[in-house]
Amino acid sequence: MKLPIINLQKPDVKALDLACRSWGAFALTGHNLTTQRHANALLFAREFFAQNKSKKNEIRRTPDNMWGFYDAELTKNKQDWKEILDIGPPTDARPRQRGIPQWPDTRHFKSTMTLLSQDMHQMALQLVGLMAQALGTRADLPAAFDPHSSFLRLNHYPPCPNPASAHAPTNSTKGELGISHHTDAGAITILLTDQQPGLQIFRDSRWHTITPPDQGVLVNLGDIAQVWSNDRYCAPLHRVLAHQEVSRLSIPYFLNPSYDYDYAPLGSVCSPTEPPRYHSINWGEFRRQRSLGDYADCGEEVQIAHYIRR
Repeated sequence: MKLPIINLQKPDVKALDLACRSWGAFALTGHNLTTQRHANALLFAREFFAQNKSKKNEIRRTPDNMWGFYDAELTKNKQDWKEILDIGPPTDARPRQRGIPQWPDTRHFKSTMTLLSQDMHQMALQLVGLMAQALGTRADLPAAFDPHSSFLRLNHYPPCPNPASAHAPTNSTKGELGISHHTDAGAITILLTDQQPGLQIFRDSRWHTITPPDQGVLVNLGDIAQVWSNDRYCAPLHRVLAHQEVSRLSIPYFLNPSYDYDYAPLGSVCSPTEPPRYHSINWGEFRRQRSLGDYADCGEEVQIAHYIRR
């Protein structure tokens, strides 16, 4: 299945609005990410994950440090069939989790991923600005990300002896998934792929396997965008397939606001006939509760549905 296409050099606000309403996701062209930088990032990711586990564990993520390598993350209380390297800004804002960047000792790895993060951050901010136009708000939505808590993630999905079927229903327990069904907690996710299909989006009561576009740049909305829009836009439910014979790589950038940021439906999308559907949500607290489920079965994960006005 191919997603709508948005050209960032010649943005069509109406087309963006339609894509956000219908899919909550789209392919992105006309961006500033060069083919070479894309290829270099995937090459460094492939080389990092090819190392033995003891080497990767030298920069392992812990409950006290959110940044680093990890291979036991949970989604919907089930372990993902993947390993990751999370790269984000330093933070020591307690009681929120500390973040101390950890880097492989590979030459040029840090500079490559830093430049990639900067490129993806600027793309995401431009999209947020266009989304503000589509929603008719005067609010300076990009200002929510200065400062910010965004981060880059390297995903590796190794071959799986028992992958779940691409047609498996959402709550099936048969087979393994790269990542179980979920929505992203932040505002926007920009995803680089290695051209291999694996991402699925749930729409019209079934799962659609997404065909990666040229250069593999995809975008999906997160929960913050859905709340801003008062459900006019959707944060799509998505999951990632595991494959029996091949491994896959992907590199998402999660655009997240300052931990102090409170978000709620924008005034431009509310009216007497369409009142706000959500209470105000603090990003730092929401993120903290969602991240607890990364490490252990903590029961039902917090969702924006918990903040719906009754």
